[in-house]
Amino acid sequence: MAELLEEIRSALGPGGLLEGQDALDAAKSPWTRLGTPLAIARPRSTAEVALVLRAAHAAGQAVAPWGGRTGLVDGAHADGALALSLERMNAIEAIDASSGTMRVQAGCVLQTACEAADAQGLLLPLDLGSRGSATIGGNISTNAGGNRVLRWGMVRDMVLGLEAVLADGSVVSAMNPLMKNNTGYDLKQLFIGSEGTLGVVTRAVLRLRPKPSSDNVGFVAVDRFDKLPRLLWRLQRALGGSLSAFEVMWSDFYELVTTAPAAGRPILPHGHPFYVLVESMGSSADEDAERFETVLMAALEAGEIVDAAIAKSIGERNAMWGLRDDVGQTARNAPIIAFDVSLQTPDMEAYVEEVGAALRARCPGATLMTFGHLGDGNLHLVAGVGDRSRETRHAVEEIVYGPLQRLGGSISAEHGIGLQKRAFLRLSRSPDEIALMRTLKRALDPKNILNRGKILPDEAPAPAEGPSGRVA
Repeated sequence: MAELLEEIRSALGPGGLLEGQDALDAAKSPWTRLGTPLAIARPRSTAEVALVLRAAHAAGQAVAPWGGRTGLVDGAHADGALALSLERMNAIEAIDASSGTMRVQAGCVLQTACEAADAQGLLLPLDLGSRGSATIGGNISTNAGGNRVLRWGMVRDMVLGLEAVLADGSVVSAMNPLMKNNTGYDLKQLFIGSEGTLGVVTRAVLRLRPKPSSDNVGFVAVDRFDKLPRLLWRLQRALGGSLSAFEVMWSDFYELVTTAPAAGRPILPHGHPFYVLVESMGSSADEDAERFETVLMAALEAGEIVDAAIAKSIGERNAMWGLRDDVGQTARNAPIIAFDVSLQTPDMEAYVEEVGAALRARCPGATLMTFGHLGDGNLHLVAGVGDRSRETRHAVEEIVYGPLQRLGGSISAEHGIGLQKRAFLRLSRSPDEIALMRTLKRALDPKNILNRGKILPDEAPAPAEGPSGRVA
């Protein structure tokens, strides 16, 4: 590998290749395990990415693409691989306010892109807990979701075009800025959500939206689960398409994030089974605020909610969102294992009860914190278990994932598969679907160098899986 590293070092110039202790220092993340990479390549352009992959392909060297390293399923694990970091490809190339598009490099941090759109009176709707470190390329490679999928969809719905480099260094540039382009295969979809296993995304054209001029946030309590979908539909009907978030917290999670040492304090009293953060973003501050208050009052009178608070300032809005985002409090129940699943709303209550009962039977004293984007069918579960052993982890995974096959749910709503979930992919995808995935992988990466072993297992042994301590 010395010749490969020398070729890359020479081509990328000073700071372009990190080795030894420099690589070890960079291979750290509070979100995920990164392993010990052979070295870290840091290209500055698509041409340099192509050069690195062409050289690695010729040498048969495994490559692990890196974005912001905030993934939660060990998708950036690079033990023994050449890590390919796009951190120096972080430019916003252009924003076209007239067409509502942004052309951006893959290493641009999500928050930076959102702020640049905001400065032009536009909105990039993607919003994640890791917004300050996650990158656009990583968001695309995992088809990220987040807090506002209910209104604006996943990342897939925001990408108009992209550029990607294949395993052999070939560049596929489909930087299409058009909303309508019905000319054969939509090639960008091959790379969105493929977790860097089919190609490395280097640039993208993103669809922006007009910046809302109103932002109303409320916090409500609900006493029965079956009232949650009724409340959701009431809000969607009455708010005329402006509902942007419907975040539900089970009581145990709400109590955790509103008691010391958490910084948050109760918005509404403890003791209700469910709490919901509701957000509506519209175009008329006064009219939207009145409509928002009216619909919550109607829900209160109809018995769909039992208590409510409406934010009257930016500080109050931030405090409400702060409770939902304070997922780090779940570490108080360590060791923990975090899960990200989706299923139909009517099945959620029974599913959570089934999982909780089975978990406590397997691990006496275990805890289960539940919250999520109920408006789009996504639940996050954080299980506090008694030990960190592989046996316990596998047993808990079976408990959480097992019922999803029967219910037609998904083992991953927005975090991807990576290493952690690949053994359970069969529960959410049919044998024919998995076979087709393998066909695509072989066609685009015949030497299996790109993110080897992720999503689809191969012959190479996987590293031992450790506990996951975070969730978005």
